Amino acid sequence: MPSQPLEITRALAPSGLSVRGIAPLAVGEWGTARAVVLVGNEGARYWTHFEQWRQAQPAGISNPLDTWSRQVICAVAERFGGRVVMPNDRPYPPFQQWAKRAQKLHPSPVGPLIDPRLGLWHAYRGAILFDVEIPIQEVEEPIHACGACVGKFCINACPAHAFDGGAYNYAACLGHVRGPNAGECRTRCIARNACPVGTEWRYPDEVQAFHHKAFAGL
Repeated sequence: MPSQPLEITRALAPSGLSVRGIAPLAVGEWGTARAVVLVGNEGARYWTHFEQWRQAQPAGISNPLDTWSRQVICAVAERFGGRVVMPNDRPYPPFQQWAKRAQKLHPSPVGPLIDPRLGLWHAYRGAILFDVEIPIQEVEEPIHACGACVGKFCINACPAHAFDGGAYNYAACLGHVRGPNAGECRTRCIARNACPVGTEWRYPDEVQAFHHKAFAGL
């Protein structure tokens, strides 16, 4: 158990991942856990470390980013006496709800939570659960950038009109990305790139292409 959350941050630093937030858990909310430390990426700082690891793995390894993330986070969790849950574990852990509680972020019109500094260029790769409480500094609620956005650039930029109904139309999005007229959508989300918040954290083209390929199963 770390005496300070900063110790976890330092342990994660060599991987390019970081602590994205810490939230208390009520008794019985998620097993015996009393605190959750969210681990993820800010921008693409993790990419070089991940690519170096991937080059040493067998060709065609499935879900390489999830596999690498689990290895990194498990090593840190073992060091501090925590246990790991991942977004794709069953039952699905409520990562977005934990993130809302820890960072007081809000969903964007295109789905992911929008960070006032990072925009849409961040992700939660896993979490470390502790069965004891962790000292948590209260986070002030940030300005919700989407609430103040008049242009709704992300929604209006989507060629598939996947957000026109007020909710994400997964079938329309996937059908367009896999279709013959996908164009730029084949390798990057135009809607996500249209957001003016946190552009300095935008993933490089190769990183976007990697994630988009995984999303579309191409």
